[in-house]
Amino acid sequence: MDYSAANHALWNIIIQLGLLAGAILLAQFLRQKFAFIRRSLMPIAVLAGFLLLIARYLGIVTVDQTIMEILVYHGIALGFIAMSLRVPPEKDKQSGDLTALKSGSIIVSTYLVQGVTGLLVTILLGYTLMPTLFKASGLLLPMGYGQGPGQANNVGSSYEALGFTGGRSFGLSIAAAGYLVACIVGVIILNVLSRKGKVGAARRGKASRPGVDFFESEDEIPVSDSIDKLSVQLAMVLLVYLVTFLCAWGITSGLSAISTGLANTLNALIWGFNFIIGAALAMLLRVLLEKGKRAGVIRRQYQNNYLLNRISGFFFDIMIVAGIASINLEDIRGLWLPFLLLVVAGGIVTWFHLAYVCKKVYPDYYYEGLISMYGMMTGTISSGVLLLREIDPDLSTPAANNLITGSSFGIILGAPVLVLVSLAPRSDLFCWLVVALATAYLLILYLVILKAHRKKKT
Repeated sequence: MDYSAANHALWNIIIQLGLLAGAILLAQFLRQKFAFIRRSLMPIAVLAGFLLLIARYLGIVTVDQTIMEILVYHGIALGFIAMSLRVPPEKDKQSGDLTALKSGSIIVSTYLVQGVTGLLVTILLGYTLMPTLFKASGLLLPMGYGQGPGQANNVGSSYEALGFTGGRSFGLSIAAAGYLVACIVGVIILNVLSRKGKVGAARRGKASRPGVDFFESEDEIPVSDSIDKLSVQLAMVLLVYLVTFLCAWGITSGLSAISTGLANTLNALIWGFNFIIGAALAMLLRVLLEKGKRAGVIRRQYQNNYLLNRISGFFFDIMIVAGIASINLEDIRGLWLPFLLLVVAGGIVTWFHLAYVCKKVYPDYYYEGLISMYGMMTGTISSGVLLLREIDPDLSTPAANNLITGSSFGIILGAPVLVLVSLAPRSDLFCWLVVALATAYLLILYLVILKAHRKKKT
């Protein structure tokens, strides 16, 4: 085997990881050196991502976008698997509310608010300033903002096949802009809330630094035995991810055998949301380990929450830097007006909608729930966690887990949204029909959010 620089496949991944590492260290230095950066509350991972993005456009470095997209894709799943393996506090195990269902309803209701807003913008433009505009293109707003680049790419490509020139690039550009809204607008909101004393150290009180008590609970495996404790945590995370791959592969293979049309519809959704399967399997492993310990089959607790937090933080940081560094805003020629209107309107309506529903569902951790949901519903789950970690660095509130459990319910509750997306391009009349149907479904979800309660046991 050739171990020299001529072997591109051998060294390229190391070079790209080195660029990410260098950007992170440079961002860390700049944040420590300049007070205005510290006061901005801009996370180091975001700053590092923009440094690498600027360097890429200036031609200083060559960023392999394929590798960056791979890191983003796998980073989401690995980060949430590590989070889901954590042993919850006893008080959380005993909770029995409907927060997961309501979180899913919040997610899908946000899709609908974004979709109705986007359709109204493009329909009005189509009847006035841009008569040739593909009117259903407004539905790429929830695909790009709410569901991320994967669905924006898929739906944009399907709209392109139906006559929307540049549909794929338009969808991906909205997704990229949504990520920028999540990071930039989200950071501005964090600054405003921090100055008002509603988030940050002023609200949390004196920050605690993890020591021995935080690092290890009773009955855990030793820190260093015949195998290092960190290696055990990583082994569990990677094993769960392997099983996640096998499950997704088995499901999609089965669907392909049953129906090609059904497989084409669901395969991208399953692989795009593989982190939900991974999180569910991690929770299952956690339950099995807990039951094994109670039955006496397992003598020690294998998970260490402190190390699992550090592992998830590592994957999220890498994912955020890689995601920003791979942003591409080209190829939306002739569509700047609808693009800008959708981006601005989407950011505004998403904030006001979430500000209302999050106050109803997350009264005990309102700002954590609001900020994390806003980050996710304009960007991705990674940007939601990114903003949350600035005000809840140890992820001590349920806000991060709500993003996972809510996304699980969101897949089920969001199925009608995909039907509406497929109906809108048929005609102008169908666009208006989709607006009406989406509004009706939104009212139903509001009833779930505001009125649903678990019956108390007598």
